[in-house]
Amino acid sequence: MQFCENCGARVRPKQIESNGETVVVLACNGCGQLIEDKPRETGFLVKKEEMASPSIKVVESSNIQTMPTTEVECPKCKHEGAFWWFVQTRSGDEPATQFFRCTKCNHTWRFYS
Repeated sequence: MQFCENCGARVRPKQIESNGETVVVLACNGCGQLIEDKPRETGFLVKKEEMASPSIKVVESSNIQTMPTTEVECPKCKHEGAFWWFVQTRSGDEPATQFFRCTKCNHTWRFYS
């Protein structure tokens, strides 16, 4: 995040017209001052056709395992494998709650430590 040297407000991308093409430069949110620090080299100058529509690639796969796993018995299907994670569900001076999700049936349960 960048801040304006003139007034201290946050600097944000802004679309402007320059030589017949729409470009994006950094501009101060408070005083409107344009930041002219070689926008082409810093990646803030974008042609209009490049800004047309952002695309998001959705990955559809059942093999993605991003959470750690452990060997613990699922209370629902008795399978010996589950993903686990911690969440601070109570006040800061209390221990976190550990959650498990079965890798077979997706049943979720918690363990209070």
